[in-house]
Amino acid sequence: MKTVAIVWSGDQTARQNSSLEQSRYHAVAIALKAVGLYTIGVVYNDEAAQEVEAELLTADAVLVWVNPLHQDSNRRILDAMLRELANTGVYVSTHPDMILKLGTKDVLYQTQNMSWGCETHRYNSMQELQMQLPQHLKTGPRVLKQYRGNDGIGIWKVQAHPTDAGLVRVRHAPRANLEQDMTFSAFYEILEPYFANNGRIIGQTYQQRITEGMIRCYLVQDKVVGFGHQEINALYPVPFGEVARVPTQRLYFDQNQIEFQVIRQPMEAEWLPELCKILGIQAADLPMIWDADFLFSDANQDSFVLCEINVSCVSPFPDSALEILAKAVQDKLSNLEFGS
Repeated sequence: MKTVAIVWSGDQTARQNSSLEQSRYHAVAIALKAVGLYTIGVVYNDEAAQEVEAELLTADAVLVWVNPLHQDSNRRILDAMLRELANTGVYVSTHPDMILKLGTKDVLYQTQNMSWGCETHRYNSMQELQMQLPQHLKTGPRVLKQYRGNDGIGIWKVQAHPTDAGLVRVRHAPRANLEQDMTFSAFYEILEPYFANNGRIIGQTYQQRITEGMIRCYLVQDKVVGFGHQEINALYPVPFGEVARVPTQRLYFDQNQIEFQVIRQPMEAEWLPELCKILGIQAADLPMIWDADFLFSDANQDSFVLCEINVSCVSPFPDSALEILAKAVQDKLSNLEFGS
């Protein structure tokens, strides 16, 4: 029987006390068991990296749910370990190299000419940002996004100040942040760390139709498996000085929900093939579970703008994904076993 390790993050106490049965991934384990796969749960933190690696070497496949940023840590140690595991023949999803191709904000810049794109700029250095951002703000508000992150960390709504050309009006996306005015130099100082370690910043046009909500499209490799809809999310507009609106709960739907076929049809027939071509990846190498976030486009009533792709820690997701996910893992391991 093939073994699948399900990996999520936690401290040493969690490593000692957590179980797969009590985790948010228990339903995944049940689905994998239903197709004949044995599962183990592994809690990861950097301090236990060697111990975790020894556990994962006993598995045939590793499914990882760990955010790019968590408290004061990142995935540098974990990603190096996962690459080594993959080199031994263990199947890893999502593989760190795939995350760098698909799961960073760079994908917004690379695919801006697709029908899901909007005006997008990439700032590769602080010098580029200082030279170009003031000009870009003349056309309207922007959303700046650090290269790699999660939970709204490093995502800013930025607009020119209505009366003072020396100031900029900004709001950080994480919950409950107020919009505030500051000098350009003060704002640049906040953004400076985002350029460390070959980092960059991606800037997109702010979509005014964010008030109509965000649609999250869930996929298992190249198959749409469900949707999520959230009416109020990060950067929902509020009058200056008012506290940011509390995000509403995301509601989940299966892949056949009628109102979301306007995304499912182009995703499967148009966007995915074009995305794979641009990024130079094969559909068979797409992550086992991932999602794409869409806002309604200001440019056209019936079009959408991609605002993020998530591949590192996609959870929760619709129950409609479970059976398809389990079957995809089973098929992947069978194909690897027979060399196809």
